[in-house]
Amino acid sequence: MKLGMTPLQFALKMLQGALIGLGAVLPGISGGVLCVVFGVYTVIMEFLANPFKHFKTHIMRLLPVFLGVVIGFLGVANILSFFLDKFPSQSVCLFIGLIGGMLPSLFEEAGQKGRGKSSYVSLAVALALTFALLISLRVFSVQIAPNFVWYLFCGFCLALSIIAPGMSFSTLLMPLGLYEPFVAGIGHMDFAILIPGGIGALLTVILFAKAVDMLFNKHYPQAFHAIIGIVIAATVMIIPIGSFTGIGISIINLVCIAVGIVAALALDKFNKKHAVD
Repeated sequence: MKLGMTPLQFALKMLQGALIGLGAVLPGISGGVLCVVFGVYTVIMEFLANPFKHFKTHIMRLLPVFLGVVIGFLGVANILSFFLDKFPSQSVCLFIGLIGGMLPSLFEEAGQKGRGKSSYVSLAVALALTFALLISLRVFSVQIAPNFVWYLFCGFCLALSIIAPGMSFSTLLMPLGLYEPFVAGIGHMDFAILIPGGIGALLTVILFAKAVDMLFNKHYPQAFHAIIGIVIAATVMIIPIGSFTGIGISIINLVCIAVGIVAALALDKFNKKHAVD
């Protein structure tokens, strides 16, 4: 994105950022997955890994996205969380369609620097490990009392959900009983929760962002295919199978998935037509 970004392009990037912020807070959704879906993951990781080095070249590319993330996390999430509460299966199905509709472009992007046997092995291993992790988190449910240290852990999980696509921080915190108090604290601007959460997120970025960026620089095909495996597994795990209980609700859920796919394909087509370098 150049400084000459049109208002429409700026608004589109803000919308993508809002969806990323929304995905970061909603149960079962990964903000990192949506970063990959919208093609901003590698740029964000480059910036987080070396903010001073990439400030001039990346800040204008990411400014509308970051603004959108704040809006989505603090504002839009409060509105759409209503729909997730009232229409949980339909909301999740819409996100599933959105992610599924972008998979072809993700696969295309993953092969930009070549695609060999190791790429498919990486995809398969990441797929299997993600399934194993998410299934185990569902099976072993432990409740704990939240405190400063645990809110540090919440911040770690929040940052990890961006750095490691597919790792929904809600999926990690819900089995521990930390998701609801952490999100409530953010919504009410409770500094007793915001401060440790922010410290945990900042430390995670400092410790892991540079390593992930280095991994992409040295092993792009394998790393990107691994992310696709994570995205597929994480998306399958949030399918609300239990909500397909009748013909009517099943049709509505399928329509939501279809709408998400169509919206994703249209968004991808728009991105390619109005690409901003």
